[in-house]
Amino acid sequence: MIRHTVAFRLKHPAGSESEATFLADGQRVLTAIPGVRNFEALEQISAKNSFRHGFSMEFDGQAEYESYNNHPDHVAFVRDRWIPEIDEFLEIDYVAYLPG
Repeated sequence: MIRHTVAFRLKHPAGSESEATFLADGQRVLTAIPGVRNFEALEQISAKNSFRHGFSMEFDGQAEYESYNNHPDHVAFVRDRWIPEIDEFLEIDYVAYLPG
């Protein structure tokens, strides 16, 4: 299982309609892509970093993750929404740590 997470700061003002629309559209578009499981749109509550939001989702394996990354709806979302509307982001992809 792969957990794909991205923390980000939008160019839109906090609490704005544009912010809400971006988050709702992201959830709508990305959850419709085959292989996406356990999607969450998240809001940061800690003062320890400046990223206000996050998206988190899981994939059964590398093939599903690659299919998601190359899916036309994901590519279009990144091109048409993510790049123009995101100020800064940090992407982290996890697999479970298995000691030994």
